[in-house]
Amino acid sequence: MKTINLLETVGGGYGDFWRCKKRYRVCKGSRGSKKSCTTALWIIYKMMQMPLANTLVMRRFFNTHKDSTFAQLKWAINKWGVKDKWKVTNSPMELTFIPTGQKILFRGFDDADSITSITVENGFLCWVWIEEAFQVTDESAFNKLDMSIRGELPEGYFKQITMTFNPWSDKTWIKRRFFDTVDENTFSLTTTYMQNEFLGEDDRQLFEQMKIRNPRRYKIEGLGDWGISEGLIYENWNLEDFDISHIANMTDANGQRVYKRLFGLEFGFCNDPAAVIAMLGNRDQQVIYIYDEIYKAGMTNSQLADNIKYKGWANQKIKADCSEPKSIKELRDYGITRVYPCKKGADSLKAGIRRLQDYQLIVHPTCTNTIIELNNYAWDVKDGLVTSKPIDDYNHLMDAMRYGSEELTIKKFSW
Repeated sequence: MKTINLLETVGGGYGDFWRCKKRYRVCKGSRGSKKSCTTALWIIYKMMQMPLANTLVMRRFFNTHKDSTFAQLKWAINKWGVKDKWKVTNSPMELTFIPTGQKILFRGFDDADSITSITVENGFLCWVWIEEAFQVTDESAFNKLDMSIRGELPEGYFKQITMTFNPWSDKTWIKRRFFDTVDENTFSLTTTYMQNEFLGEDDRQLFEQMKIRNPRRYKIEGLGDWGISEGLIYENWNLEDFDISHIANMTDANGQRVYKRLFGLEFGFCNDPAAVIAMLGNRDQQVIYIYDEIYKAGMTNSQLADNIKYKGWANQKIKADCSEPKSIKELRDYGITRVYPCKKGADSLKAGIRRLQDYQLIVHPTCTNTIIELNNYAWDVKDGLVTSKPIDDYNHLMDAMRYGSEELTIKKFSW
């Protein structure tokens, strides 16, 4: 095998992480802190060193691997210069080290049976990587996975679960279990973009600008601190893996549907993402199910229209930011004919928040950006005191949610 310069390839800042052999290796960090890159490099390197070790890579949803962990590990193979020694297959999604037959397998927590029934043909299942571990909201699902990684290993081998994530909220069970208590089986680490020497100067400038313009966001996305739960605007929400079709088709004694589809749209372009939220609302029971979202920066209105069509929402009534009449007209020209301006007034922001605070908000786990915003949308603080004004951040889907929920205030409300 070719000679590899470990330091040049991996860089610094992760020495203890790289050498760790404890059962749990948990790394939270800022954006750009190279935690996922380092983990991918470690897996490829160690598997080539240890010919009996196999790896399982996990995410909350299986279909998110392709453009994240699967691509990251293929990048790591190229980075080590060993592309000729690895076989890549898309169906089933796996990576195979050709000389030994060792495999890297990919699974999702959304298919529990696929986790407990994992076996490998050659060697032992030694390592697990859970990427975006913050999305795993059910600790019992983690425990089930943990218990499935068992059995005696040959001398020199070890079992390890690595977790990497951005720390969007301090409410997560991961904080309590792996950061708040001292455990001899756990290695926990916080990393930042400053440990990534491979970032370009333009990347670093983005963080420096964030530090000045959005200090709250900088603490989380720049320094890897936990999202702060104090002063959150919405605490009346919870996650539930509900059946969307079942909720949408529920009827009353007269055969009328009891949940109305609600859609809200906040425009964005450069730094701010365009955000569309899809909801099912019941005014009588004061319940809103949030079941889907669009969240992306840099989209033209034409691209936004294409995304709405792709979701199947082109014929739905969508309430959009009324301060963008030109964008509303453009969307209509692109075939989104039922997009309408929301209503805004002197107190519409606070009124919209109060309205939503009266509802029980139930969020589907696939709505990851909605979850992030709900965990960080808070009242602003001035001179150490909490104000009655929301922060101007983590509010793109939150604004869209207000616009869409306006439909619940119409006097002649119909399902």
